[in-house]
Amino acid sequence: MAELQISGDLIASENDKRAAAQKSDFEALGAHLARRNIDIEAITAKVLDFFVAIPSWGVGTGGTRFARFPGQGEPRGIFDKLDDCSVIHQLSRATPTVSLHIPWDKADPKQLKAHADALGLGFDAMNSNTFSDAPDQAHSYKYGSLSHVDAATRKQAIAHNIECIEIGNAIGSKALTVWVGDGSNFPGQSNFARSFERYLGAMAEIYKALPDDWRIFSEHKMFEPAFYSTVVQDWGTNYLIAQTLGPKAFCLVDLGHHAPNSNIEMIVSRLIQFKKLGGFHFNDSKYGDDDLDAGSIDPYRLFLVFNELVDAQERGVEGFHPAHMIDQSHNVTDPIESLISSANEIRRAYAQALLVDRDALGGYQDSNDALMASDALKRAYRTDVEPILAEARRRAGGAIEPIAAYRTSGYRQKVGKIRPASTGGSGGII
Repeated sequence: MAELQISGDLIASENDKRAAAQKSDFEALGAHLARRNIDIEAITAKVLDFFVAIPSWGVGTGGTRFARFPGQGEPRGIFDKLDDCSVIHQLSRATPTVSLHIPWDKADPKQLKAHADALGLGFDAMNSNTFSDAPDQAHSYKYGSLSHVDAATRKQAIAHNIECIEIGNAIGSKALTVWVGDGSNFPGQSNFARSFERYLGAMAEIYKALPDDWRIFSEHKMFEPAFYSTVVQDWGTNYLIAQTLGPKAFCLVDLGHHAPNSNIEMIVSRLIQFKKLGGFHFNDSKYGDDDLDAGSIDPYRLFLVFNELVDAQERGVEGFHPAHMIDQSHNVTDPIESLISSANEIRRAYAQALLVDRDALGGYQDSNDALMASDALKRAYRTDVEPILAEARRRAGGAIEPIAAYRTSGYRQKVGKIRPASTGGSGGII
């Protein structure tokens, strides 16, 4: 029996207040979908089985390059983070796994696993950090890590990634995500070809250390912290990496790591087509790598990404099992509330994509009926699927209105009395 951070009786009481309205809304939506030959129970069952991983770093308050404004009751370390993650899952029933970041979350693997098991949580992909310096490391990553000109620095970065694999293997993870900040800020600072060769060589050493049942995800990012050139800057380079490394290597798509107006859903389609889509870091973006809450800026784009995922799922694409993870920075909201909201928005996009009439859409596409093809997608997107999401939460033991239940619980105020107040800083980016 999992340890509950929020009383089950409180959730039940909150649900009782909303049970009649939820039942009415669910039945009304069911009748509406039935007229479209869609079984609401089949959609609800699929939503119940769709999960997304919580980033351990996401439950702390983020910041910008200029400042960080701490929130109340911030986690003091990984065990507090796991407690907060368990609240998100308890209320949403959509986030049963946590993605760790090393060395931020480094601890005894036995203690990590025992604490997570007690909370009813598991672990998703491990994340290495060679984009900042740890206090005790011998060589700095100021000028790069896996692509660094100095062999000793590259060796250190390789060893760190292998350590992440070893920790992950001990706690039940099955994947390693590698993002590096390597690049240059001035023309001529780096030789593009040699830098990429060094990166590929270092990644090949990490790849050799993967257990047989593991995958490695390389993550591309157009800019930041290097502003002139980035070693792994786009999905094409990412695909080259995955192809070069081998069958256990895949591309990770972060929705914020693209140039403005990029057609991300087409990138997703291409990676699916050539069997190199490893998974996602879900967030949203207005200008660049903003790490805003998923679905907060462009929910239609999130839906279009899931339209491609559901299309692949229903076509039975061989080897198709992308990892779903959130990667956000919460600067002005309660991180727990933002992550609950984001998990719900991700499930919403999935549920809407399940409503697309794919036979009709295919017919419109084959007859070059652009307007009706677009309308087929919009009809699914315009459908209010909230009763399905709420019903999935209720049936799994979660809250019909999870943020309302969270606020009623007073969890943030309770942990605020236990956890010392954090201090702000002049450089808050995470």
